[in-house]
Amino acid sequence: MTIFGGGRLVTFDPSRPYMDDGVILVEDGVITRLGPTSELRDLHPDATFVDAGGGVIMPGLINMHHHTYSALARAMPLKGDPPKNFLERLQSLWWHLDKNLTLRDVNMSARATFAECIRNGVTTVFDHHASPGAAAGSLFQIAEAAGDLGLRASLCYEVSDRCGEEVSIAGIKENVDFIRHCRHGGDGKLHAMFGLHASFTLSNKTLERCVYQNTGAGYHIHVAEGPTDQTYSRQNHGKPVVERLCDMGIFGPDSLAVHCIDVGNDEIELLKDSGASVVHNPESNMSNAVGCAPVIDMMSSGVNVALGTDGFTSDMLESLKTSNCFLKQSAGSPSAGLTEPCKMLFETNAALASNAFGAKLGVLTEGAAGDIAVFEYDPITPMNASNYRSHILFGMTGRQARHVAVAGRLLLKDGELLTADTKEIAAKAREAAAELWSRL
Repeated sequence: MTIFGGGRLVTFDPSRPYMDDGVILVEDGVITRLGPTSELRDLHPDATFVDAGGGVIMPGLINMHHHTYSALARAMPLKGDPPKNFLERLQSLWWHLDKNLTLRDVNMSARATFAECIRNGVTTVFDHHASPGAAAGSLFQIAEAAGDLGLRASLCYEVSDRCGEEVSIAGIKENVDFIRHCRHGGDGKLHAMFGLHASFTLSNKTLERCVYQNTGAGYHIHVAEGPTDQTYSRQNHGKPVVERLCDMGIFGPDSLAVHCIDVGNDEIELLKDSGASVVHNPESNMSNAVGCAPVIDMMSSGVNVALGTDGFTSDMLESLKTSNCFLKQSAGSPSAGLTEPCKMLFETNAALASNAFGAKLGVLTEGAAGDIAVFEYDPITPMNASNYRSHILFGMTGRQARHVAVAGRLLLKDGELLTADTKEIAAKAREAAAELWSRL
């Protein structure tokens, strides 16, 4: 039994969204009661008390699209001329990197990334993995890292034809094996999706194989991230990319269409009708200079749009802020993007993750999972039920995370990771990175 209290409580429960001095009681991994700090502490004097120290207590954050395998590329020197467009960046950096990853690299990348996620208040990660030279067993390596560190992880392997048929078949098998593994039970912290790279690296034959061998998991795929995807689909299949993927049976209510930057109104309608959710990744899109997804139009049309980071950062509050600015810049209006970023992170991410893991996530209420993040934030202006989202958007950062728990288990306490040695992870990651860089 654990009590989280002594701070401003942000629940994201519409019936009781905010308390100036709130407390959460967690028993057997589930929230059983909320109320004033003094009241619940008196009722449960023997409970472990986690003191927010006047900070903000809120649900653990959820990242709907990450790439843990990219961690060892941080600050990596690039050979040759700088890429001039998104496709060249894929070819010279990411596709060059992932081909050279070993299973050890995959494991270390995941450990380093998950440690950063927890230290930024993130408790659930949807990861999209690629390691063509070490596909078999790669998702299990990431799952091992997630299990050791204690957070929730939804994993998939990106199937692609870019390295040949044998490798694409290996990727399909890794997805199928991991989906079956996750369906055989566990502690509820692992989830599997069926990963696909993008339409322009997947033939109809390979997509048909994926659909045939998939056992009901949703797909997790990059869609119209750059102009190459649309051009390829129109030239080779006579239709836009969303229409092609719909016709191939890829999109449904459990599928994630990541990016969707270069999509038209007809494709937005197809996405809505399919029930698939789009994942917006503002920092990555800006870094790749591929443009801003029509987030406001998609949301206005009834498409579920979630928020991810695409491996660019593990700080979801950083992504929240960037999304706000990016939507304003794209629309050419300072009044744009006022509500969409918070809705993506705190509503859509929560709903999608709850559906995937079969638990109430992204909300603090009775019966919800005890996934909690406490941030050291002492507002310099009044904070209340009408403006707490603005405080999160404009005042808070992931690195203010002080305590983090998943299913009531503390993973971070007073800023220190409890489930792993961060210095050891960093040292081993540097060693793995140096060896990887030497192979490139």
